[in-house]
Amino acid sequence: MKGYIYTMFAGADPGQGWTMTDPIYGKVPTLGACMPNIRRAVEQNDYIFSVSGKVQNVKQYVVGGFSVDEKINALAAYKRLPENRMHVGTQGDLFGNIIVDANGKHLECDYHKDHERRIENYIIGKDPVVIEAANQIEKARKETLYVLNQLFSKNEDSVHKILGRWRKLDVMQIKDLLTWMNHIRTG
Repeated sequence: MKGYIYTMFAGADPGQGWTMTDPIYGKVPTLGACMPNIRRAVEQNDYIFSVSGKVQNVKQYVVGGFSVDEKINALAAYKRLPENRMHVGTQGDLFGNIIVDANGKHLECDYHKDHERRIENYIIGKDPVVIEAANQIEKARKETLYVLNQLFSKNEDSVHKILGRWRKLDVMQIKDLLTWMNHIRTG
C-alpha cells in the first residue's frame, strides 16, 4: 500500500466557499480528471489525499482522503455515476468530474488541457475521510503545516515547500495522516 498527497490549484479551498469538483468526497469518493500522474500510479487500496489550494492570507489544510477501490475510464464513469457528470450550474459554477459526454467527447466546459490523457484511470474510492465542518476546517488549518512537517521530517514554513505539487506517502505516513484526520473530525 502506498499513498499520494497533492495540493489543489490556487483558489480551490472548500473552506472558503469553493465547490469541490475534483476530487468529489461524496458517498462514493472519486477523482476524475485532475492529477493524471497520481491516478495512473495508484492501485487498489492505495490512498489519495488532497490539500486545499493556496488562497492569499489563508492557511492551507488537508481537505480529505480516501482509499482507491477501482479504476475505470471516463465513459464508464459517465454511465455509472450520472451525478458526477460535469455541468455548469445556474450561477456559472462548475460541478462534477466526468469530463466527457455520452459519446466520450470532451466537454467544452472542462478547463483541463490534454484531454486524451485525462479520460483513463477515473478513480472510484472508498472509506472517505473529509474535513468539512467549520470547526474541523479551522482546527485543520492550524495544524496542517505542523502535521506535514512531522510526516516528512521537515521544518518548512509553507505547504508548498513540503509537498510541491504532490508527494508520495508510505504506509506509516498514511496511517499517521488518517489518525490525525479522524482526530480532527471527532475531537
